[in-house]
Amino acid sequence: MRVAQPIVLNPESRRQLERQARGRTVPMRVALRSRIVLLAAEGKQHKQISEEVKISPRMAALWRGRFLLRGVEGLLKDAPRPGRTPSIPAAMVNTVIKKTTQSTPANATHWSTRTMAREVGISEASVRRIWHALGLKPHLVKTFKVSRDPEFAGKLEAIVGLYLNPPEHALVLCVDEKSKSRT
Repeated sequence: MRVAQPIVLNPESRRQLERQARGRTVPMRVALRSRIVLLAAEGKQHKQISEEVKISPRMAALWRGRFLLRGVEGLLKDAPRPGRTPSIPAAMVNTVIKKTTQSTPANATHWSTRTMAREVGISEASVRRIWHALGLKPHLVKTFKVSRDPEFAGKLEAIVGLYLNPPEHALVLCVDEKSKSRT
């Protein structure tokens, strides 16, 4: 029969574990873990601890080991878990990012979630999540738009000339049109 590693507590650790084991404001899982370590410090084996606190012997072994590695602090938090594996591979996410930022669709000025989804073969919701996570907004244009008016250059010179050399006793005001979108 395998014998579990013994736990020897210093007075400060024992006081803290006892406080946690019976504390009313301590989370239940921390109180249970503290009780497991206190029972292990009394020399009890995993099976005896599991029967007394109604847990599996594996759980008793887990918290004994965690205490031996990290002390009282190791009982306060769960170990990090890997989480769910991403359903969209990183290569696909990179493809969406590259297409969004470096190209435009054939018959449009910018990508929509639907056109991007058709282009790369994933769902529209997935494209939306990728864009949202990275703050991509292909529908917003942040560049200066030059007018297609053939007389634009002449009008531009007249306006700039008015600002640079206003008529005497004249007040020059500028009113800029703004789209309905909020910025």
